[in-house]
Amino acid sequence: MFTSISDSLMMPKMRVGIFAIIFLFIIYPQDIIFAQWTQFGGTDQSFKANSSGLASDWPTEGPRKIWQRELGEGYSTILVDGDRLYTMYRAGDRERVVCLDEKTGKTIWEHVYEAVPRKGHGKEYGVGPRSTPLLVDGRLYTIGVAAKMHCLDASTGKVIWMHDLALEFDANRSFGGYSSSAIEYKDTIITLVGGAGASIVAFNKSDGSVAWKKLSFTNSYATPRVMKIHGEDQLVAFMETEVIATDPNNGNLKWKFPCVNQWKENISFPHLIAENTVLISSAQAGTFGLKINKSDKGDGKFSVEQLWHTKKLQLYHGTSILMGHVLYGSTGVTAPHFVSALDTKTGKMLWRKRGFGKSNIVFADGYLIILDEDGQLALTTATAQDLVVHSKFQLLDKVSWTVPTIVGKKMYVRDQKSIFAMDIG
Repeated sequence: MFTSISDSLMMPKMRVGIFAIIFLFIIYPQDIIFAQWTQFGGTDQSFKANSSGLASDWPTEGPRKIWQRELGEGYSTILVDGDRLYTMYRAGDRERVVCLDEKTGKTIWEHVYEAVPRKGHGKEYGVGPRSTPLLVDGRLYTIGVAAKMHCLDASTGKVIWMHDLALEFDANRSFGGYSSSAIEYKDTIITLVGGAGASIVAFNKSDGSVAWKKLSFTNSYATPRVMKIHGEDQLVAFMETEVIATDPNNGNLKWKFPCVNQWKENISFPHLIAENTVLISSAQAGTFGLKINKSDKGDGKFSVEQLWHTKKLQLYHGTSILMGHVLYGSTGVTAPHFVSALDTKTGKMLWRKRGFGKSNIVFADGYLIILDEDGQLALTTATAQDLVVHSKFQLLDKVSWTVPTIVGKKMYVRDQKSIFAMDIG
């Protein structure tokens, strides 16, 4: 077989590359195979972990605990990046962004700052941080319950830039405090703010300067999501009384659709359920299938067509998992609560199962792992026909509202007192 000079020159480089990969695989096997968890919802905000080889059943007392340590109150999800974990919590009037050793749970660094909740903050469920940090290119972006935003060096915790969203942009912190998580888009970090003329603000990653700010919708507790609609990126965001879509490059409004409940609490993630078709769901208002139509006049305008609506599924603040055309989620504001399956083509409820409080759900290796607000953790298999519960046990204390994080065969969970690392392989 003939080998060209260029091929000959490449072969040593290929060997070096292969040996490097083998070396990294030996040192960090799961980091090579499995995607990390670097934002709210994981790599693509789907709450699906790229895991395999998980246990099909758990012991009566649950999976093996690798380590456990105390951690203050808050609902921030735990991020995973190689051998480090990141999350947020509160101690007194101070919020803390913390970096932990993934293997032991020991603190590597903490960034501490004053963050007194606004007057009138609802303290029934604590005053700890609600939003989840965002990790991008060695920088950690955080927003606390008082709407103080920081860009930190992920290695050291050193502040690179910061904004007080409440003071600078009149951010809406709602009854339960600021809760939206920031997302990355190109060279910007986008946040829901809710101020007049600053419903959404995009900051330049490099120095924190404002790239753009637009609109005057009041935000609620939701985190936005970028979707491909009619071939273009659209930032879809739940606000207090509507869902809106904007151009993430400049904030220009594309379309909106009303979604109202008595508490002005729109929290759940929207889903792109089919081509140019979006699902939104909220307490009291129910769930909608929305077809986004683009004008054929060439003016770039959009309109919203309601395909179906049901009140049998009302997602509140729990996560939901889209598998094919079936959406799995926890429905109900007050008891009773159900884990449910919905056909997103028709809006028909496929089944509802009792036995869980309001729940967060994560998908991994064919399983739905369910954590309800009472601290019950369950390993289940879900289909369009049924939910099979393989294992279920009491792990955490109420209120357990933090979404589990799964990377490889490890799961990280927390309540208002402690954080756990668990082996689910």
